[in-house]
Amino acid sequence: MSLRDFLERFRPAGTPGASATGVPPDRTVERAAELEPTLARLADVQRDATRIRAAADEAAQALRQNAEREAARLVLAAREQAPEVRRQTAEPLLRAARREADALRAAGDRRASEVRVQAGERMPDLVERAVAEALRLARGRGEAP
Repeated sequence: MSLRDFLERFRPAGTPGASATGVPPDRTVERAAELEPTLARLADVQRDATRIRAAADEAAQALRQNAEREAARLVLAAREQAPEVRRQTAEPLLRAARREADALRAAGDRRASEVRVQAGERMPDLVERAVAEALRLARGRGEAP
């Protein structure tokens, strides 16, 4: 549409004043003719937008499916690695427990050795007392009627 056609829309149909017998221009037809190309382009844009949305939905679905497969693969790998990870995690704790058990065993061995030494030192005296007591009891029985 040229500038002249655009300005023609604003030209009065007749001279100011009393009503003229001329027919006023049909503004509805002019507006429809003016908007038709724009609306046709808008319809094209809407079709493009619909096509783009459909393609995006397909791409999103593919991404979701790939993510689900990757997540399943990661979970499976984690389950396979879990026993080794547990073993590696428990190893320092087991080493510490073994060291503590060894220390307790060594302390027990030292104490048992001390008890054996004390028993060895006390044994002659205890044997002598036991023999003396047995002889006293034996003499006491033999002298009694």
